[in-house]
Amino acid sequence: MSRIKDAFARARAENRAAFVAYLCAGDPDFDASLSACRAVIAAGADILELGVPFSDPLADGLTNQLAAQRALESGMTLARVFELAGRVRESSAVPVVFYTYYNLVFSNGVESFVRAARAAGVDGMLTLDLPPEEAREVAAASAVHGLDTVCIVAPTTPDERLPRIAAAATGFIYYVSREGVTGVRDQLAGGIPEAVARIRLHSALPVAVGFGISTRAQVAQAAAHADGVVVGSALVNVIRDGLGDRAGIGAALSRKVADLAAGTARK
Repeated sequence: MSRIKDAFARARAENRAAFVAYLCAGDPDFDASLSACRAVIAAGADILELGVPFSDPLADGLTNQLAAQRALESGMTLARVFELAGRVRESSAVPVVFYTYYNLVFSNGVESFVRAARAAGVDGMLTLDLPPEEAREVAAASAVHGLDTVCIVAPTTPDERLPRIAAAATGFIYYVSREGVTGVRDQLAGGIPEAVARIRLHSALPVAVGFGISTRAQVAQAAAHADGVVVGSALVNVIRDGLGDRAGIGAALSRKVADLAAGTARK
């Protein structure tokens, strides 16, 4: 069983949803990012979703765009992202999933990218702008190197595409709960129970819900129906707010994750 499957199985055995924490690799710099990754894991993250900084992150809202910009300006390269993942793996068995764009994978060579990611201890990869119909090369390389694939379902995904998406995923399915880009929202999107049930008709893989989830109450609402809950912008905002005192970012993230993860418990 992969580390990703183990994480969801452990959460299920504890009658809760898995907590998936997103951070951008290298935000605001390599050392602070490594401390941030270790802090969210220690505070209760079951899976670390690590964004690979990119100059044109079309699926991301302003919060994550600025995080990528900070990372790139601090000198983060793909080689340093692999290094960061490897440093995280040295001290933790928590699964790491790359959140990336296909341009980064393609321009560095699909097989080379996947091989390097796996060598760094990465467990899975979500390539946001790569539909399953065009993902054969990535899927083949991932299968060879033992890297799980994570696929997206959106509120606008038609039913006829769900079997194809389900067949392409091996790690979990990420239900993007609202249209548009990432970012904190005041209210959780509607229709989550129905959407999760619709996905489960086509796949036995865990379903994680994300986009716009930023409070413990919202985590609890999503956790009542999903196998996992993804929080990103709310954590990235903690880093943004701590730029003046980078040594304190880890502690601030620990408090935030502990609060949010408490919402994953099912009643």
